[in-house]
Amino acid sequence: MAKATTKSAKDKEPKEKKEKAKKNLVIVESPAKAKTIKKILGDSYFIKASVGHIRDLPKKTLGVDVKNNFEPEYEILENKKKVVDELNQAAKDADEIFLAPDPDREGEAIAWHISNILNKPKKHIHRIEFNEITKTAILEAVQNPRPINMNTVNAQQTRRILDRLVGYKISPLLWAKVGKGLSAGRVQSVAVRIICDREKEIEAFIPVEYWTITAELSKQKSSTSFNAELTKYNGEKLEINNGEESAKIVETLSKASTEFKVSKVTTRNTQRKPQAPFITSTLQREASNRLGYSVKKTMQVAQKLYEGIDLGSSGPVGLITYMRTDSTRISDEARDAAKEYIVQHYGQNYYPEEARVYAKKGKNVQDAHEAIRPSYIDKNPESVRQYLAPEQYRLYKLIWERFIASQMQSAEVKTISVEIEAEKYTFRASSSKITFDGFLIVYDDREEEEKTDAIPDLNKDDVLKLKKIDPKQHFTQPPPRYSEATLIKTLEELGVGRPSTYAPTISTIQDRGYVIKEEKSLIPTSLGKVVNELLVKHFPEIVDSQFTANMETSLDDIAENHAEWKKILGDFYEPFAEVLKKAKKEMEKVAILTENVCNECGKPMALKTTFGGQFLGCSGYPECKNTMPLAKDQKPLPEDRPSDELCEKCNSSMLIKRGPYGDYLSCTNEECKNRKKFIKKTGVKCPQDGCEGDLIEKKSRYGKAFYGCDKYPACTFALWSEPAGEFCPECKSMLVKKFLKRGNKIACSKKECAFEKPMAD
Repeated sequence: MAKATTKSAKDKEPKEKKEKAKKNLVIVESPAKAKTIKKILGDSYFIKASVGHIRDLPKKTLGVDVKNNFEPEYEILENKKKVVDELNQAAKDADEIFLAPDPDREGEAIAWHISNILNKPKKHIHRIEFNEITKTAILEAVQNPRPINMNTVNAQQTRRILDRLVGYKISPLLWAKVGKGLSAGRVQSVAVRIICDREKEIEAFIPVEYWTITAELSKQKSSTSFNAELTKYNGEKLEINNGEESAKIVETLSKASTEFKVSKVTTRNTQRKPQAPFITSTLQREASNRLGYSVKKTMQVAQKLYEGIDLGSSGPVGLITYMRTDSTRISDEARDAAKEYIVQHYGQNYYPEEARVYAKKGKNVQDAHEAIRPSYIDKNPESVRQYLAPEQYRLYKLIWERFIASQMQSAEVKTISVEIEAEKYTFRASSSKITFDGFLIVYDDREEEEKTDAIPDLNKDDVLKLKKIDPKQHFTQPPPRYSEATLIKTLEELGVGRPSTYAPTISTIQDRGYVIKEEKSLIPTSLGKVVNELLVKHFPEIVDSQFTANMETSLDDIAENHAEWKKILGDFYEPFAEVLKKAKKEMEKVAILTENVCNECGKPMALKTTFGGQFLGCSGYPECKNTMPLAKDQKPLPEDRPSDELCEKCNSSMLIKRGPYGDYLSCTNEECKNRKKFIKKTGVKCPQDGCEGDLIEKKSRYGKAFYGCDKYPACTFALWSEPAGEFCPECKSMLVKKFLKRGNKIACSKKECAFEKPMAD
């Protein structure tokens, strides 16, 4: 009996110890976030990271059972099987499990996927969320867990399935008709279309000449001068369209008898209010404009600041709130902390009479999270600079200063405008002076053009002295290409995409080779233009910004339980399937020709796209199988080339230049500045009866070169090969140049005629 009792006690002892050893488990996405939360929750919790998604639709198949009400077929990601085993082992030893992925739709879906792979009763699995990784926020979240929000999960599932249906149904068409490895998507294809449409505007733009006249003036007994610009004649707005008009005006105003007299002085006091704290899109735009960061870099750095930075003896600390948000709302605690900091460091007069509250702006704004702000107001950028990498410091400084400024008093500005009469002409000058800096002491958001030079104190009827009059020639400029910042602004205004989609969208369209970035400009490639034209022609609704924006609204309705997610999918898929069927029949195979010439047969090289990358292949395939590597820095045209044309303005020689808007002719005389569109001439007259036109090189809608009459549309004569300037001795048709692997030839342009002869060297 004694032995049995002893054995029972021994058996019982480790079980009691095991029960005591149990803890609560918190599962987050990021290992860095795990460290920061571990510091806050202490030893009674152990923290594990899923390292992002653990389940997704399969890569090699559609993964959506369209016939079974769009049922998704999820599978554990290959590289996450070990992570799943570790999470299940940790869950086995835990009392309660708290799922703490990021507080957005993607995070909610990750939490749901994790809950489905854990071998643990659902009553022990809870969802928690927090906008900032601070002790207060984490402890409050743990004390107030909630069930997983299936409406939010279904909104994310709908987006994922929509993107899979569009991508996996349209992409194979692009592979067959253009090249392997291409893709289409609801948001990415709209972004490419926006960039391509802007490029068309630029290419179609015709510069218009105009002139400005600036007078350098001063008071009679003063050496200090200021500039005033000519704006009116006889009280009406003045437009100067050419140099002759400008010269006449300058001659009139330069006469010794011309008097410049102040006719009007206007003083105006205004207030300049601070901007709202950052949301995702405004942070991305400002980081691009001020810091030169790509959208991708901005979000990577912001993610680290949110998850936690090791501050020495303080350990890992989350420095900013969640960085994927479209709300400008802030908590009362943050507002109170900002007030205390502003009053203490800048004075009571730098805080407004009433606390600032910013209204929602834009389409489909959600209010789930606060604006992006510092988690701890007292941790100003300089106090933590030693712990931050340079890019982290610069972004944190931007966020901290923007938030503090958003809660401060307005700046006060005194603006003085002066009108000056000379003969019947009116000049205007203005200057602004900050009389109280307000929020500008922290965050100066003025553009350079707003920082005007001062003008002296002037009174009505003061007579001024003309020191210099300066006429300048200008040309109207085409609309600017999109930068990452302006593209995000446009997508946001159109309601396309969400804060979490901007960065991956812009990365994807560059990775696919649809768009390249030169300096800050996003420029569509030949590949991007071709793919865009195919999608616009065959899938106009998919690449329509309104369709994509409406779909975002539908996703919001699902999240708010105002719509059934599978019905939204059904309403989309039925017409989409019909359009897809039609496109498969009608879409033609296209070749993207480049300026490179095959060194074996002389034909243009075509851009070839595969899953492994891009290369150049001869357009004469399969007769010629020559290929060439595509250098990353390879340019389609050489730099400046000489031209046979002379400038019609000054008779100087002209250069052919490769500009941002296509080839153009530029005068070599720096003072002339004449430029015009370059047209490549063949020197061959159009052979059509009665036509006096010349044959010039043109480009087809897909970028392929052909040769047509410059009198188009009056004359529609065209050839696919370069004209040789001779006529066939057998059928009298135009002869053309043929660059062949078996030797370059002069051949008849008429297919039925077999005449050809060797091309002279």
